[in-house]
Amino acid sequence: MTDPGATRVAVYIDFDNIVISRYDQLHGRGQFQREKVRMFDAADSEADQDVAEKLHRATVDIGAVIDFASSFGTLVLTRAYADWSAPLNASYRGQLVSRAVDLVQLFPTNTYAKNGADIRLAVDAIEDMFRLPDLTHIVIVAGDSDYIALAQRSRRLGRYVVGVGVAGSTSRALAAACDELVTYDALPGVAADTEPELAEASTAAAARGSRRSRRGAAAPAEEADDLQADEDPQAEDPQQLATRLLERALRLGQEKDDADWLHSSAVKSQMKRMDPSFSERALGYRSFSDFVKSREAVAELDESNPVRLVRLSPALLAR
Repeated sequence: MTDPGATRVAVYIDFDNIVISRYDQLHGRGQFQREKVRMFDAADSEADQDVAEKLHRATVDIGAVIDFASSFGTLVLTRAYADWSAPLNASYRGQLVSRAVDLVQLFPTNTYAKNGADIRLAVDAIEDMFRLPDLTHIVIVAGDSDYIALAQRSRRLGRYVVGVGVAGSTSRALAAACDELVTYDALPGVAADTEPELAEASTAAAARGSRRSRRGAAAPAEEADDLQADEDPQAEDPQQLATRLLERALRLGQEKDDADWLHSSAVKSQMKRMDPSFSERALGYRSFSDFVKSREAVAELDESNPVRLVRLSPALLAR
């Protein structure tokens, strides 16, 4: 039975909106459309390498968005709306599937269903609020003014509404309609260390796409191979993943609570919300305190009080 005091969060992502806005933010207004990036395939041997590099820089870290949303409470559902047959959108599949995002397919029309995501997302959100009365928070990942009515209606239905948009592409009216609005650029981990990691992730995605084109296998076989690759436990060191998870949890906690020192139990709870598979024992530590102590470059632990406190290393605060 659901704890009546628990906060439960639903996340709705207008995928095209956030991806296009990020690209235009870095490379100039309207560049996404002018350079026909939507159908760009990095696995194509004749692909423009200049555009490929621009995409590397503009890749959106969906994990940072979802981690931020989880700081408000338990994620009940996360949906992303787009035409997932487009090569650019399909290149995000590994990132999205690994975070259990429900991919809602929007079939293209002659006008590319301009309002398709707006309408479908809004209808689903309103339906979910009536179907799931225990929802407490609605997170809308988009900066389009078309979502003003959804934000207003959600607030009237008693939900706390959070907007996430790209700086320079987010409607001021939408900001006024939300209880809280943050820019993607300001999310913990994005500005500090995302670009090199995203470029690496995008290169890996392009390599997987290249392997698929060489294999020339049937679609079901490709999907099975891709999922197996995405779930490969050797893809990244679990210890490094845990270190980044700890850092992001501390940044989120400090920004929300406006405090340097956080209760270690609250930090661990946030890490579990961001990654339910996290376990300090599975990583070889007897306690969460031992885990934190082993990350002295990232975190400091204060055991002088009965309640253990943790804070982000001062050396990382300026990053």
